[in-house]
Amino acid sequence: MVMETMQIRLTKGLIDEIQKLVDKDIYSSVSEAVRDAVRRFVTGTESKITVPEAKKVEEKIEKEVEGQLQMARGTRDVAPESQIVRQRIISVLRETFELFGFSPLETPVIERYDVLSSKYAGGAEILKETFKLKDQGNRELGLRYDLTVPLARFVGMNPQLKMPFKRYQIGDVFRDGPISLGRYRQFMQCDVDVIGCKDMAADAEIVNLTALAFRKLGFDANIKINNRKILDGILEKVGVKENKRVDVILSIDKLEKFGEKAVVDELKQKGVKEEMINEIISIITIKGTNEEKLNKLKGFIEGNEGLKEMEELIDYLTVLDVNFIFDVSLARGLSYYTGTIFETVLKNSSIKSSVAGGGRWDKMIGEFLGKGEYAAVGISFGLERIFDAYVEKNPIKQKTVTRIFIIPIGTLKESLKIAKLLRESDIKVDIDLMGKGPSKNLKYANSLGIPYVLFVGEDELKQNKVKLKDMGTGDEFLFSVLEVIDYFVNLDKN
Repeated sequence: MVMETMQIRLTKGLIDEIQKLVDKDIYSSVSEAVRDAVRRFVTGTESKITVPEAKKVEEKIEKEVEGQLQMARGTRDVAPESQIVRQRIISVLRETFELFGFSPLETPVIERYDVLSSKYAGGAEILKETFKLKDQGNRELGLRYDLTVPLARFVGMNPQLKMPFKRYQIGDVFRDGPISLGRYRQFMQCDVDVIGCKDMAADAEIVNLTALAFRKLGFDANIKINNRKILDGILEKVGVKENKRVDVILSIDKLEKFGEKAVVDELKQKGVKEEMINEIISIITIKGTNEEKLNKLKGFIEGNEGLKEMEELIDYLTVLDVNFIFDVSLARGLSYYTGTIFETVLKNSSIKSSVAGGGRWDKMIGEFLGKGEYAAVGISFGLERIFDAYVEKNPIKQKTVTRIFIIPIGTLKESLKIAKLLRESDIKVDIDLMGKGPSKNLKYANSLGIPYVLFVGEDELKQNKVKLKDMGTGDEFLFSVLEVIDYFVNLDKN
């Protein structure tokens, strides 16, 4: 008999919520709660449970939910153990950005709505997901939906900036879109952009930076590259009118996510002729090496500016020894892209969506100002998806940043002085302030995954010593406070 199993990945937050229901006697066990949740999922969310016992459980749950504090839909709290990992990822990204000469910038979360809704910004699709609000002066405002439009506004307002202007920004953005697993209405983006450089060397630097960042995070990544001018050239060649091209590109952007049939059906609904659709699909799905794809396209759209830029970019990336995939079907949905476009997906990960994406957006700043030209290229790293992929490879163990937990044994004042000395040496220290016994403190430290505890007893202090315990190995050391500091300095060096 062949047994089929369904694998469900439970997040820490979901497990905690299930445990709360068990603790409040709504379910007798975690397994019962999970079985009920799966049964509801399989039978459909609209179906009502008719079994009397199950009905009682359902009523209990509904009553419990009504009485609970709830968050806004599409948002979430990030517990310390998760935030520690997020900050680790952000630290790696920040260090990588700065290695390439990018400096930090901060812009407001709230922007004027006319800036966000400008025809030179994200386009009609993204405006559907923009949070709108008004201030007390009845001015229309909106929450930023990305970090690129605020950057364009900043550059436009600061003409004294020296070019090229290289900035990175890490901050929350907001989209009032559909909610699903891993998709939230508030999420963090980590962006790098080069303003004022037309040369494909800037694009190559962005790709090189991306490859290094994911390598430093321990990922094997596929970086896909295309050029919007190539897509425009293909659509022009097959006869798609200029005013329909952006709309067609938005459909092409869904190819990998929804498949060929869905894209074909959508293009038909948009009024594109079947023979045009067939030709578009056959061209954008060509196979071969990067060079072979380039040569095939030269035979179809000879003289296309995007092909020349792609050839130049390939030359730079060959010099830098950076691996990438020239993907002719890559489109990216935002309308402000003008040339090179990038997208990164992870190999050997259950996270199949892109974890970074961007491209060249040469027109936005100049069109905002109504004058001048500001070449621009950049990429955005999606922290939430990177986090999910990271914890899949590196399960969360650390629940606190604390490295040493001090356990005073009738020596609180002396222990506070020792904590001060250790903190002045940049060692993260916590201390029992409640007078618990050693066994309870050890249990507490162990539950948080604190790697070391420091016993401070009267007998040890008489010898000018303290006892350091390695919670991982169980080893104990009788050290002076200075020896404890030296021990951690040497740990950090190794």
